[in-house]
Amino acid sequence: MNVTVDTGRCCGAGQCVLLAPGVFDQGDGDGVVVLLDPAPAGSLHAAVREAAAVCPTGAIAVDERP
Repeated sequence: MNVTVDTGRCCGAGQCVLLAPGVFDQGDGDGVVVLLDPAPAGSLHAAVREAAAVCPTGAIAVDERP
């Protein structure tokens, strides 16, 4: 799994951080998503998929190819 984020689309809702804190964080000043791990371990894949699905602006993209 490869994860990318579009910081320009992020509205700072923070659902991604709540669902996968080892993969996502938020910037201190603006709350915009910070990608901590673009290739998370398999144990985190379900949480990352859910984070992408609930992102209100679609700022998280998940590529399932190895």
